[in-house]
Amino acid sequence: MEIPGLGPVVEDEAFEGYRSKAVPVAVLGGVGCEFLVQGYEEPDDHEDFQLAIGRFLALGPEALTDARQAIYGYYLKVRGELGDELEVRIDGPEDVLQYVELGNEPEVFRNDDGDGRVYVSLECECDWEPEHGLQLVFRDGAVLTKAGRYDGEVD
Repeated sequence: MEIPGLGPVVEDEAFEGYRSKAVPVAVLGGVGCEFLVQGYEEPDDHEDFQLAIGRFLALGPEALTDARQAIYGYYLKVRGELGDELEVRIDGPEDVLQYVELGNEPEVFRNDDGDGRVYVSLECECDWEPEHGLQLVFRDGAVLTKAGRYDGEVD
């Protein structure tokens, strides 16, 4: 099977979906990412998935620049919960990405339990929350709806 923008995909039984070969992703600095796509089986769904994937692939580095405030908000929330136990100190949003290791396996799926939209989710590592990490979620592949603890949810 082939998905526009991703090329040929293969079934990934562990993920219960499809896995692409590495595709360069501009928003992540051009790094090659293997996409995981879940729920693409129904032909009626193809257009929504293709649109979300295309929009995500079209995002440039400025999308992460724009996300810094939301990511910093997540850092502040964790700092508020942990207080002095949190050893990482980040001065402001302009510095927050220095403490993040961006993921390289975007997951694309339809939110069947909610609004029915297609989302692209990226699991990242962050220095202030090594246990749960950071999840960045883009509705329709383009609108950041979440920068928070990785829990598999869209917001």
